[in-house]
Amino acid sequence: MRKIVLASTSPYRRNLLRQLEIPFVVSSPLYVEKLDQGVAPELLVKHLSFCKAESLQKHFPDSLIIGADQVFVDPRSRVLGKPAGREEAILQLKAMVGQRHTFYTGVTVFDAETGEAASDYSEYSVTLRQLSDQQIASYVDRESPYDCAGAFRVEGLGITLMEKMEGEDYNSLIGLPLIKLTALLERFGIEIL
Repeated sequence: MRKIVLASTSPYRRNLLRQLEIPFVVSSPLYVEKLDQGVAPELLVKHLSFCKAESLQKHFPDSLIIGADQVFVDPRSRVLGKPAGREEAILQLKAMVGQRHTFYTGVTVFDAETGEAASDYSEYSVTLRQLSDQQIASYVDRESPYDCAGAFRVEGLGITLMEKMEGEDYNSLIGLPLIKLTALLERFGIEIL
């Protein structure tokens, strides 16, 4: 089997990829992401995931490299990423209360040997229940969700913020759409089963 590299420092993505029971190594991507408000979110996350994977080509020249990225779109159609700190996390969550928001998660498999790449994305929507300012502040102080788009970690206390969740792959909300990734890996000859 070809060497597989996950171009991510996210412990959440690492844990998700382990579910596929394939050997892989992890390396931090050499790409600084920039959120471009003028690009459709599904195109943006595919582009960012590609750039992260491609950034490791010289370091892993004979490998398949997996890149992933996630953004969410607020009610005013703004593309947002991870909050910069406590105040921004609180503001993001306050803006989400009682409204439906969509997360876009892009994934790319990049063949460092040939330069061939395949990308896809997954959408997942959430509606936050009504929350008081005190509940939001308590959540942010307890969970410190500064490494998560949308300022919540659904695999932790963030699940208590939810009223409704909808989508094709719950894993995409955590940061790696495993259904899409499995199909992409198969295109490169990696059979999971």
